[in-house]
Amino acid sequence: MYAFIWRKLPFGLAGKLTGSVLLAAATVALLWYVVFPWAEPLLPFDDVQVTQDSGVPGDPAGGGDSVPGDAPAGDDHDLPYDTDQNNTAPPSPNR
Repeated sequence: MYAFIWRKLPFGLAGKLTGSVLLAAATVALLWYVVFPWAEPLLPFDDVQVTQDSGVPGDPAGGGDSVPGDAPAGDDHDLPYDTDQNNTAPPSPNR
């Protein structure tokens, strides 16, 4: 395809280089001013939903005095997985 375009551009090497630059600039302008503005409302980049009630990060929605790292009542772990599982033997040194 590019060889076909290069062969069809007129006026020798200087004309072909100028024509190539103009074609590339026209393609960029078409994308920048037509295609991207058309596609922007369809893309979810600005679809931000904040659902936290308080303005303090990490503060529960109801407010109150909580210390970071405190687990809710009845919860044994802060992490949703067990950190002691599969840690019974250290890695072998001959690797």
